[in-house]
Amino acid sequence: MTDHQAANRRAARLRPPELPEHDAADPAAAAVIRGLTRSWPRRAAVKKTEPDRDALFEPARDDFPDTLLPFHTHPRYAALDEPARARLRAWGWIAYNKNVIDIEQYVVNPGFGLITSDVFGLAPPDTVVLGVMQAMVDEQYHTLMHQNANALTRRRRGLTLPDAVLPACRTLRAHRAAVQRATDPRHEALVQLAFTTVAETSISAYLALFIGDETVQPVNRATVSVHRRDELCHATLTGELFTTVFTELDAADRERLFEALAAGIDAFTGGDMTTWAAIVAHEGIPGGREMIADTADATAHQPVVQDCSAIHRLCASVGAGEDFDAHRARRLQT
Repeated sequence: MTDHQAANRRAARLRPPELPEHDAADPAAAAVIRGLTRSWPRRAAVKKTEPDRDALFEPARDDFPDTLLPFHTHPRYAALDEPARARLRAWGWIAYNKNVIDIEQYVVNPGFGLITSDVFGLAPPDTVVLGVMQAMVDEQYHTLMHQNANALTRRRRGLTLPDAVLPACRTLRAHRAAVQRATDPRHEALVQLAFTTVAETSISAYLALFIGDETVQPVNRATVSVHRRDELCHATLTGELFTTVFTELDAADRERLFEALAAGIDAFTGGDMTTWAAIVAHEGIPGGREMIADTADATAHQPVVQDCSAIHRLCASVGAGEDFDAHRARRLQT
């Protein structure tokens, strides 16, 4: 295979989501692709008119589903009066948004930056670079959406609920630890790619946990629903990027990537009692330490996000499903 043919194959694998097969070297085909990528202004949340959040806010509605509070069945929580439970539900929404912001800002966008700066030497075509940059703009806007949602909750509830109480989310903590353990820049890039891939192919399932409860604050559900629509598009793009990088890796780099993917899934799917411990301590909940300890024991093996099957499907699509499953199984045994 010539260098030109290899470059064309990489360009085809890197095409934006839901675009037809094309020859990146053909000026006419490239013009069609450029035209199709212009659909972003019509579909992306950042290009839409912002809703009147105050008009959507209903004070009588809960800010967060009771069922998503990890301790919602604990006697200590049941013994609280309604104002105290309402504050914890408001905290749940604040922490949920902070979790999303952490992932978008410090996990996903740095991973996308690997492609725009061509860390892996793939020489992506302009259409792909533009598509990734559009996704990065989406992520910045999602951060703004969730920050606006928190500001609205604080203002309308008359509550402080400061972000400073909250530690970095579980996914970000695991991401930072994995990056620090990397033995060289190449290894670090593979870790970042793995965590970005897990987040972008699985975050729609995390967001879906929230939008199914119609008893919850409409403006909160609308915020999450709009975000999720963008993420369904990003999952396709991320899968294409992962596949293209993976096929260029040697055996040692693939091993590193599998390990990072397994670590990313553990981080993304697990509950975060560290955050709730900080909230409960800040609120001075009677018996709060007992409640957190009991909940941590009861939920230790219960993932919050149940479905990360997209990662297995991605690995299987490049003929590496069994290799990834073996890494995942070994991690679960440790």
